[in-house]
Amino acid sequence: MELRHLRYFIAVAEELNFTRAADRLHIAQPPLSQQIQHLEAELGFQLFRRTKRTVVLTEAGQVFFEESQKIMQQVDRAIQLGRQTSRGELGQLTIGFVSSASHNVVPAILQAFRTLHPAVKLELREMTTNEQLQRLREGQIDIGFIRPPVEEGINSEIVFREVLIAALPQTHPMADRANVQLRQLSTEPFILFPRSLAPGLYDRIVSFCQQAGFSPIAAQEAIQMQTIVSLVAAEMGVAIVPESMQNFQRLGVVYKPIQEISPIVSIALIWGQNPTPAVLRFLQTARDLSNVKCQISNLKSQSD
Repeated sequence: MELRHLRYFIAVAEELNFTRAADRLHIAQPPLSQQIQHLEAELGFQLFRRTKRTVVLTEAGQVFFEESQKIMQQVDRAIQLGRQTSRGELGQLTIGFVSSASHNVVPAILQAFRTLHPAVKLELREMTTNEQLQRLREGQIDIGFIRPPVEEGINSEIVFREVLIAALPQTHPMADRANVQLRQLSTEPFILFPRSLAPGLYDRIVSFCQQAGFSPIAAQEAIQMQTIVSLVAAEMGVAIVPESMQNFQRLGVVYKPIQEISPIVSIALIWGQNPTPAVLRFLQTARDLSNVKCQISNLKSQSD
């Protein structure tokens, strides 16, 4: 039995007329009658009672008709879901992100993607850059938001850029200034994170300090940016953080622009080989949003 046999049978059962059913199916009436006869022979019971003027379902035919409709509805649903999945409109994505990315580009991209593709389930996992690289290689995440650089063999694309600023305790002598000179912090204890977790960002911060004439004194290490800011609030030291960390408001901390020209730090998207349609849709959403933000930034710069 093939699906077409069920479609033929359902058409005749709904029309109760072989001629009308054949017209609906765009086939000739004699072949349709033969197909129904072959189906009855295969099933071992009669589906229709036929006279010269009428066609009616047998009791067994009625039951088979009702169940056949359910089968075809399920088949149609399977086809629809398959098409949606192939277009990236359905499925699941597991997304990793560094904690600092939750204060800049990640919320906007997630919101835009969910608006465009509400049927795709998103599972979010906060983890360090190195953890994401490892999980991506193992196939445990589909996409990641990390701090560059990215090792060879992994697809990546920059989606956000920003400068560095200073995070100071609210009681710090420079807390009331509009901005600070980095070299004036040379004797301060610094809150840093281990270089092994995000070497790109760590190196940019240390290099920035060295260009100002000193190497930062590490008073404490912390894995997450939020923890670093919290330790600053506890007056354990000062920190150099990405500008978007200003969105993380913590009592006892003030954020200050740095007079020296800051290096640019980035957020990159990473994804594996042979991306699924859902991954490709996500990448396109991120690119579109990044392009819009760049255009707005350029217009703002021109107006200034």
